[in-house]
Amino acid sequence: MIAWRKASRSNTSGGDCVEVARRPGSIGVRDSKDPNGPKIALPAVRFHELVNSIKRGSLDTHSL
Repeated sequence: MIAWRKASRSNTSGGDCVEVARRPGSIGVRDSKDPNGPKIALPAVRFHELVNSIKRGSLDTHSL
């Protein structure tokens, strides 16, 4: 069984949550509102690049 973790900055009322799971060599990402729905798996390096891009704001819609 995969252990999914909710993002620390997720909405405390249960909505707007991203969950992640560590897997050998990759990180899984899913929407907590639909745990049986689509999931993505990224190589760990790419996941960390994505997180860093989000933190820098380089993926904000006004910067695309």
